[in-house]
Amino acid sequence: VQLQASGGGLVQTGGSLRLSCAASSRMFSNNGMGWFRQAPGKEREFVATISWNGGDTYYAESVKGRFTISRDNSKNTMYLQMNSLKPEDTAVYYCAESRYASRTSQAGHYRYWGQGTQVTVSS
Repeated sequence: VQLQASGGGLVQTGGSLRLSCAASSRMFSNNGMGWFRQAPGKEREFVATISWNGGDTYYAESVKGRFTISRDNSKNTMYLQMNSLKPEDTAVYYCAESRYASRTSQAGHYRYWGQGTQVTVSS
C-alpha cells in the first residue's frame, strides 16, 4: 500500500494550499483517513480526520474553521484544503490510512503513512 502526498509549497501568511493524498490501497474506500503534521523540533500532531464515506470529520482546534478535509473514493484520493494559513502551520504534512472505518485522531489507529509534503508559510 502506498500513500502519495502532494500539493505542499511556500505560501505567504493568509494564503491557501490544497494537499492531496493518492492511495493505492483497494481498501481505501472502506477506511478512515487522516492528516498529521510535524514541525521542526516538535512532535507529530493530529490535524484532521475523515470517515470512510466522508460523512464524519474532525479537526484539531488549531485548524478548525480554516482547514477542510474531504475525499473522493472514486479516485482513491483525500484532500486537505488549507485557507488563512499562518506561519505556525509550517510543517511536513503526512496523510495516513486508518485500520477503522470511522474517523480517528489517534496516530496509533493508522496503519499506513505517506512520505509527507512540506508546507512553509512565510510571515
